[in-house]
Amino acid sequence: MTGGPVVDTAYGPVRGVDDGTVKVWKGVRYATPPVGALRWRSPRPPEPWTEPADATKVGPACPQPTDPRIPLDLGAPQGDDCLTLNVWASSDTRPGDAKPVLVWVHGGAYILGSAAQSLYHGGALARGGEVIVVTVNFRLGALGFLDLSAFSTPETTFETNLGLRDVVFALEWVRDNVAAFGGDPGRVTLFGESAGGGAVTTLLASPAAAGLFHGAIAQSSPVTSIYDAARGRTVGRRFLDALGIGEDEVDRLPDLPMADVLAASKRVFDDVPVETPGTLGFAPTVDGDLVPEHPVDAARAGRTHPVPLVIGTNKNEAALFRFMKSPLMPITPEAIKRMFDQLGAEQPDLRLPTEAQLGSTYRGRGKTPGMGVARDIGFRMPSIWFAEGHAAVAPVYLYRFDWATPMLRLVRLGAAHATELPYVWGNLTMGPRDPTFKLGGLKAGTALSERIRRRWISFAATGEPSGSEDDPVWRPYRPEDRATLVIDKREAVRHDLDELLRTAWGEDVLSFR
Repeated sequence: MTGGPVVDTAYGPVRGVDDGTVKVWKGVRYATPPVGALRWRSPRPPEPWTEPADATKVGPACPQPTDPRIPLDLGAPQGDDCLTLNVWASSDTRPGDAKPVLVWVHGGAYILGSAAQSLYHGGALARGGEVIVVTVNFRLGALGFLDLSAFSTPETTFETNLGLRDVVFALEWVRDNVAAFGGDPGRVTLFGESAGGGAVTTLLASPAAAGLFHGAIAQSSPVTSIYDAARGRTVGRRFLDALGIGEDEVDRLPDLPMADVLAASKRVFDDVPVETPGTLGFAPTVDGDLVPEHPVDAARAGRTHPVPLVIGTNKNEAALFRFMKSPLMPITPEAIKRMFDQLGAEQPDLRLPTEAQLGSTYRGRGKTPGMGVARDIGFRMPSIWFAEGHAAVAPVYLYRFDWATPMLRLVRLGAAHATELPYVWGNLTMGPRDPTFKLGGLKAGTALSERIRRRWISFAATGEPSGSEDDPVWRPYRPEDRATLVIDKREAVRHDLDELLRTAWGEDVLSFR
């Protein structure tokens, strides 16, 4: 292969492609394939190479089960050699330019997704030449977020939080290599959405991630969807049962066919939120090592990494889960009651909102407050709890994304979970069949995207999410006014936007421990 920009990395040279506006290196291997004995082990460095590796095509998506409710285009076939990343830079970027770096962790309930999804194409963010963009693949589901450590044997070791360990390993790769792509290893912002946002807030409380990023953006983070070791063992046993493997047979796990592992993963993923509303089958675990404590506890105690943070959620988070008929969020009155009953039994000292408090907080939204409760218990309140704690150690900027196109309002999605992503990435339409703007809104959406990208890029560069002279000043979140940026057709900074919610939910952390 000839032509294309070549960059030397610590493991070997990689050759990308330059379209005259943006350079991109795709499928760059940052760790060795996690196969065989490495299937449930921490990432290892790849074998070095000497000739320029082809970095013009994305690497395989990490293995994951398919879900007909989520018709996801991963952008690449699945495969074991999935621990790769992609780097975007403007064509005029040169080594040593020391531009700020944005490192993306994708969402997907810790079981789905890929850095190769077309939505996460970094061209629009990188085109202006102000930032370097990196998107990362990491292990998912039972391979990345299942705690089997209690079942380790003398022959087989199972390590914890492997998906998070992959992200940390990728951040170490960025630290060691991004300068050669024109980035500044001292100005790295870690950003992610949904499960990716959860990875961000969790790594803010992880000693292993200290110094690896200097700013953080957590979009719709399920901050408190992180579980203790006892629950990890319970889910681990459920996974073994789904495989038909006894605890005395775990030495077989590293060599089981991937199809069997994925089938068992899907069974656990589907069953856990039905049987225990409000919980996920796969999530980070408090392991006393990579994750020494619950992130919200760390934030409240001033033990999170003192880096600036942008954190927020969408106005209608739960609407997507209702639309997909997904059990991942407890929306129905029956599911919410079961969730509260379980919480009360497991944590008798926990103060849960009363029906009267819920009724007053969610009044005017129908007889059942399920959509609002699901949104707030899953995303909004955990983000506020984390923001209030982290604000003691570093500047925090809180937002709520309210914008929805006429089509999304018509189908009762509104500003649903993940609807901010096209605007953050500047990839507003996903082909001619994308119905998002069929009823209008493209002009306003384009302007909104420019504003969000301006703020995210400014934050990566300076630690402050500044806008243009015509945009409102987004003040840090402080106890005296709890400033919150409302992102809509027009932006506005609101004083204590969530006062009613904070009153109803109080200071308790619903972390399902």
